[in-house]
Amino acid sequence: MMQTSAISDALTRYLDLASSQMKLTASNMANADTPGYRTQGFSFEDEMRHAMEGTASGTFTPGTQDVDGLVARPDGNNVSLEREGMQLAKSQLAFRTGVELLKREYSRVMDAIKADGKA
Repeated sequence: MMQTSAISDALTRYLDLASSQMKLTASNMANADTPGYRTQGFSFEDEMRHAMEGTASGTFTPGTQDVDGLVARPDGNNVSLEREGMQLAKSQLAFRTGVELLKREYSRVMDAIKADGKA
C-alpha cells in the first residue's frame, strides 16, 4: 500500500500539469507549419486550482482552448515559435521546481520514519 501526504498529492498534480503544458507546447511547435493550425493553451493557475479542488486521484487532462491575441499568417496558422519557446522554458522550470519540492517532501518523510525507528 502506497502512503501519500496532501503535499505529495498536490505536487503530483503540479507535475502532471507541468508535463501536460510541455506536451501541449511541443504539439504547438510541431504544428508551426501546418496551414490553419491554431495555437492551443490553458491557464496553468486555473487548471491547478481546479485540480486541487477535485477529489479524484490520478492524472487529469487540462481543458485546452485556442490562444487569443496571436497574429495569424496568411495560411491561418498563428503559432509563434518565440512564444512557444518561452512557454516551454517556463514549463520546464515549473517541472524542475516540482521535482525538487517532491524530493524534499520524500526526504522529510524518510527522516520522520528513521527518527521513529530510533525511538
